[in-house]
Amino acid sequence: MKFGLRYCNTGAYVDPTKAVALAQAADEAGFESLWTVEHTVVPAGYGSTYPYADGGKMAGGNDAIPLPDPLIWMAYVAAATKRVKLGTGIMILPQHNPVVVAKQVASLDHLSKGRILLGIGVGWLKEEFDALGVPFDDRGRRTDEYIRVLRELWGSEKPSFDGEFVKFRDAYCRPQPVKGHVPIIVGGHSPAAARRAGKLGDGFFPARGAPVDLFEIARKAARDAGRDPDALEITVSLPERLEDIPALAALGVKRVLVPVSPMAGLATVIATPDDALKWRDTLARNADPA
Repeated sequence: MKFGLRYCNTGAYVDPTKAVALAQAADEAGFESLWTVEHTVVPAGYGSTYPYADGGKMAGGNDAIPLPDPLIWMAYVAAATKRVKLGTGIMILPQHNPVVVAKQVASLDHLSKGRILLGIGVGWLKEEFDALGVPFDDRGRRTDEYIRVLRELWGSEKPSFDGEFVKFRDAYCRPQPVKGHVPIIVGGHSPAAARRAGKLGDGFFPARGAPVDLFEIARKAARDAGRDPDALEITVSLPERLEDIPALAALGVKRVLVPVSPMAGLATVIATPDDALKWRDTLARNADPA
């Protein structure tokens, strides 16, 4: 099993000194990855329903959430670490120009020597889309196309694309990622997200628990698309009991994420860099043999 920390660009780790301390402790302890989260703006008094809390609001209804841009936070701590991977969990992909995202992510992957994981999702906060001037209703179609755009720009010698939303021809986007691609992990807690992961993603990250029904939807979508369902890397939240980790592995889960702040309504498990260092033995006991 791989272990990561979520969501590292929130809470105390908005502070640059504390962010570096956490990242370096995670690197030293043996955590595989650090994960960030994104909201460019949070319009006050929004009416959209946050799907991961009973009250339908993020952060207990606090709209003025300090939340650094995930890619900039990742770039900052990448320069202070050597091994640990850095992921978005998630970037709201349809809010962005995918050609710009391809450039930013490939540059970060190049400079970090191949340590980037791109978690993406469609988003839920309509008021944020409105503030950014981005259509909300077609965000699913945009996301599907944007994933294909990223892969084209990262992997083709002379990238060209002719889609519904994006068109370009022989558009060099250099540098390309270290391995010719960056893993794309599709986040979301719905059948649509699971199908998107199976059809287009390298991984699937449901936001809560270990929903076996969604795992199966993702794997079926992979099979239907002629892809290997066993190659789909599944990431989940840390279970309440560490003793349940082997059961997750039996379900095909490859990574669990440990909360470092209560921002997403999760109980904080690792509150300080020193707490992260204390996980050495747990990580060693459950290490991915690969």
